[in-house]
Amino acid sequence: MALLGVTGACGGARKPYTTTGGALQLSKVVLYRNGVGYFERGGHVDGNLLTIRVRKDQVNDLLKSLTVVERSGGRAVSISMPLDPRSWANAAIATLGPGSGSLAEVLDKLRGTAVTLRTRDDSVSGRVLIVEAIQPDGSPAPREGKPEDGEQDYKVTLIDNERLHVVRLSRVVGITIHNEDISLQFKRSLDATAGEGMFQQVDVTIRLAGKSRHDLLVSYVVGAPMWKPTYRVVLPENGKGQALLQGWAVVDNTTGEDWTNVKLSLTSGAPIAFRYDLHTPRDVVRTDLSSVGSSRRAQAAIGETGYADQPAPPPPPSSMPSPAPPSAEKYDRSDDAKVSRNRPGAAPKPSKKMAPPARVSSAPMAPPADAWGGEEETAVNAEELARSMTAQTHAANVSGLSRYDLGERLTVPDGTSTMVAIINQQVEGEETFMFRPGGGGAGYESNPYRVIRFKNSTPFALESGPISIYSGGSFVGEGISEPVSAGVPVTIPFAVESGLMVSSRMQSTGDEMRLVKIVRGVIEVETFARRTTAWEVKSQLARTGETTLYVRHPKAGGSFQLAPRPPGAEDLADAYLIPIKIAGGAAEGKLEVVEQTPSRTTLSIWDSRALVLFEGILAQGNLDRGIRQKLEPIVKLRQEVGRIDTEIEGKARTRAELDQRAEETRSNLEAIKRDPAAGALRKRLSDRLEQFAKDGDKLGRDLVELQTKRTEKKVTLEDTMQNLELAPAQPLAPKK
Repeated sequence: MALLGVTGACGGARKPYTTTGGALQLSKVVLYRNGVGYFERGGHVDGNLLTIRVRKDQVNDLLKSLTVVERSGGRAVSISMPLDPRSWANAAIATLGPGSGSLAEVLDKLRGTAVTLRTRDDSVSGRVLIVEAIQPDGSPAPREGKPEDGEQDYKVTLIDNERLHVVRLSRVVGITIHNEDISLQFKRSLDATAGEGMFQQVDVTIRLAGKSRHDLLVSYVVGAPMWKPTYRVVLPENGKGQALLQGWAVVDNTTGEDWTNVKLSLTSGAPIAFRYDLHTPRDVVRTDLSSVGSSRRAQAAIGETGYADQPAPPPPPSSMPSPAPPSAEKYDRSDDAKVSRNRPGAAPKPSKKMAPPARVSSAPMAPPADAWGGEEETAVNAEELARSMTAQTHAANVSGLSRYDLGERLTVPDGTSTMVAIINQQVEGEETFMFRPGGGGAGYESNPYRVIRFKNSTPFALESGPISIYSGGSFVGEGISEPVSAGVPVTIPFAVESGLMVSSRMQSTGDEMRLVKIVRGVIEVETFARRTTAWEVKSQLARTGETTLYVRHPKAGGSFQLAPRPPGAEDLADAYLIPIKIAGGAAEGKLEVVEQTPSRTTLSIWDSRALVLFEGILAQGNLDRGIRQKLEPIVKLRQEVGRIDTEIEGKARTRAELDQRAEETRSNLEAIKRDPAAGALRKRLSDRLEQFAKDGDKLGRDLVELQTKRTEKKVTLEDTMQNLELAPAQPLAPKK
């Protein structure tokens, strides 16, 4: 809420500043979407004191942003205001507690204070000694006690020099406190209590220097309700073409005063604004060093006698206790005063009401019933709506914030909401369909939305707000959008289309390996993780022309990219908007979306995948001749080593089988060694064992030769790889 009044103040006899009456009229209001408003006032002030009356809960915002500009010379000297009573009356509130308890309890807390008790007959003065409850029979009772019947009475005992005066509290008609400090604490406590409530006003005084008449411009920022946008869109008749975009802003005036003939601006964006308490005094706790020096103590020493005839050694230096470190005081800061938003005793304020929409031009406004399909004969179409309003609004860009500056001044009564026109412009748009995973809601999981797609060709940023959609002379749905910058396309769902059904299938695979480069025997390759999504749209719409449905395809995340990128695809924050075409008269449309992400790794020439990659690259008919000449010797050597490895593996396996059969033959010979009738069998087994040994020896020699040959080939291949430098301009893929 804004300032409630700006007046001149009269200086007293002691003050060097004087002033006469004056007033600053509210001339400009800028509302934001973050809960603050900027206000400007201007006018002439006679005198050197300008008093601004502001609501108590807005003092901190005012102190943060108050600016005083003297347009005719002179300057502001200082700004002063009373302290918040709650900040310095806490002691009085805690100790005396006015407004709670009873008079007897308050007097009991004033023990030792000089007072005068006045009765109907006499008055007694002295210091409060004790306050005692009186039993009905007249005998003193415990202070906590209270008679069951009748009112509780007390007696107050005062001491005056050597005399004690006892007075019944029920007979006391007046009390005088002879202690100015305690009286001041009472006053502060009561001031703090009376100062609660959001409608309590504080006078902020600005002292001016220079001549006696001042032409001032005062600006400040205080809390204010955010302005709220609402939009209307009339679809093009043929589904695509010029659409009408209208924008209105709902402005709430809760400042406590009328905005009369003010210049209004509305700002979109997200400027930072916060609360900061500048009104409440803050005490800083300091370390108490009073004990430093007072803790030093000399230690007593006892004299000693020696046993030898020699001078006694000097006594050892006495040890002095080190001074204790100062103890830090505990800081107990009371909470900041909270400002209540209820003014005690105030009459209830009339409920907030909607004022008629503010007229920003002389063009006639369409009746409200028409905008919602009333009974008037005139249809709600783009031409009628465009003619029904004129938005004389100018766009401005200030530090990245878009601002609507209304072309005409307007009046907003206090406590009302007013709609002002801000946009009335043709934009390029189309009516189409959009599907997002999950469909259009419960029961419509496979159905897309009907949407309006248009480009914000206005110079304004469109804040988030409801958008009512009209087509064919009536209301067809409504939607809402996130903030839309100028020049950015937007898609607004406004209805569910049950005549289309969308389904999808997803498959994740890996792509072939590609050669990136070879450096000193290290082969760097690139592989791809691939995700393929097949979208299918089935249509029951009776359309002769082509139908376009946009799929909101979620991004796979990471470094996944479309490969290839479908025509007409748009990038969103976490998805792609991809169109799927359905030919006229066709019952379905299909689209395959491929996303892949590259991943690089290194291989050795001895990795079997490296040989497969090189062989696939050499299989390409259009491979660069220089690259072919470098790769062919490597592939040939690697293939020879592979053949040798295969031969070594086969001979080693054969040798292992011979060794196994020889071991079995030896076991059989051992079993028939003592059988005299098995001579012929022993001879056959012995001959077989001898042949196994010969074959094994031959295989062993062959394996040695193959290992030697493999070593030679291996050394040659590794030397060739060490001397090879290959870095093609594009990664080399094998022939498919």
